[in-house]
Amino acid sequence: MNILVTGSRGFVGKNLCTALKSIKDGKDKTRPDLHIDAIFEYDIDTDPALLDEYCKNADFVFNLAGVNRPTDPRAFMEGNFDFAEVLLNSLKKYGNTCPVMLSSSVQATLIGRYDNEYGRTKKAGEDLFFAYAGETGATVLVYRFPNLFGKWCKPNYNSAVATFCYNTANDLPITIHDRATELELLYIDDLVYEMLDALEGKAHRCEFEGVTAVPCKTGRFCATPITHRATLGEISDLLDVFRAQPKTLVMPAIPNGSFAKKLYSTYLSYLPQEKVSFPLQMHTDARGSFTELLKTANCGQFSVNISKPGITKGQHWHHSKWEFFIVVSGHGLIQQRKLGESNVLSFEVSGEKITAVHMLPGYTHNIINLSDTDDLVTLMWANEPFDPDHPDTFGESV
Repeated sequence: MNILVTGSRGFVGKNLCTALKSIKDGKDKTRPDLHIDAIFEYDIDTDPALLDEYCKNADFVFNLAGVNRPTDPRAFMEGNFDFAEVLLNSLKKYGNTCPVMLSSSVQATLIGRYDNEYGRTKKAGEDLFFAYAGETGATVLVYRFPNLFGKWCKPNYNSAVATFCYNTANDLPITIHDRATELELLYIDDLVYEMLDALEGKAHRCEFEGVTAVPCKTGRFCATPITHRATLGEISDLLDVFRAQPKTLVMPAIPNGSFAKKLYSTYLSYLPQEKVSFPLQMHTDARGSFTELLKTANCGQFSVNISKPGITKGQHWHHSKWEFFIVVSGHGLIQQRKLGESNVLSFEVSGEKITAVHMLPGYTHNIINLSDTDDLVTLMWANEPFDPDHPDTFGESV
C-alpha cells in the first residue's frame, strides 16, 4: 500500500507519519494486516511536481494540509480549499479513486463563535470533498476535529492546551478569561489510532448535532470515538500539580485512558532541559542513606535505602503500614518477628536474585548488609506516604 500524507510536517502529519513508518519498518507489530510499501510525504515546500506522481500511485490519501493562523485572511481559502481542489483534480487526472481523508474542524459547523473565515473555508473544503465522492464514487472520510493536543503540538498557535503546557513547563504565565469555559479535547495518539483504523477500512462514521458527533454507521462524517471534556480551570489546576511534582514527589491519579494521563504526557514533552532531571533529598548518615523517590495519593510511596557494609537498619514495627523490601544490589538478610513472640522469620536476599519481601504489620523488622565491602541497595514501597504527624513507626529490635 502506498500512502500519501499532505501536511506531513504539521502536528498531526508528523505524528501520523511517524506511526506509519514504525509499521512499515516492522517496529510496530500491532497492525499485522497493514502492509505499507511507501509513504509519500508532501508539505508546503515539497516540489509541486511530485504531487502528480504521488496522486498517480497512492492507495490512500490523508489530506492534513491546511492553514490555521495566516497573516493574510485570504490564505485561509488558499490553504483550506484551493490546495484540496488541486489534490482532487490530480487524483481525477489519473482516474485514481482511492479513499481520501480530509482533516476538517468542528468550526466548519459555523455555529456560534465558530462562524468565522476559518470555519467557512473548512466547510467549503468539506463540500468539495463530498462533491468529489459523488462524482467519482471514491470513499471520502471527512473528520471534524475538536481541540487537539499532544506531543509536538506548536504552542501559541492553534492549541490552548499546547500553550498552557508549554507555559507551565517554562514557568510562564497562563491567561484565562473564564475558568469555566469547557473544551472538547482529542489526544493525538487517539487520533492517530483512528487514522490507522481508517486505513484498514474501519473508520468510525457519525453525523453532527450541532458541534456534537453522534455515532452513525451510515453517517457522512467520521469521528474519533474517544474525546475528553475539561474546563480551562481544570486544565490549569492539573498542570500546577504536575509542575509541583519534583518538589512534592506526589504523582497525581492518572488512570489508564484518562485525560489527566494524556495531559501529563503532553506537559512532559515541553519540559526544558534544565527540568528534565531534578535532585532528590538524600537523608545520609554513617549507616548509608534513605531517599524518598515517589509518592501517590492512593497507592503509597517508593524509596531507596542504601546500607553500608555490615550495617543493620530498621528495628521497628508498624500497626497498619506494610511494605515491600526489594534488594537490587548487594547481599543482605531481612528479619521479622511478630510482637510478643520469639520466632524470627529470616530471608537472605541479593541483587543476583531479586525478590520482594513483605514487611508484615505487627512484626518488627530489620535489614542487615552481610557484605564486608559492598553497599546494600534496597527499593522500598510502603502502602502509604510517610506522615510525620502519624508515623505509625515504633522502635524495637528483632
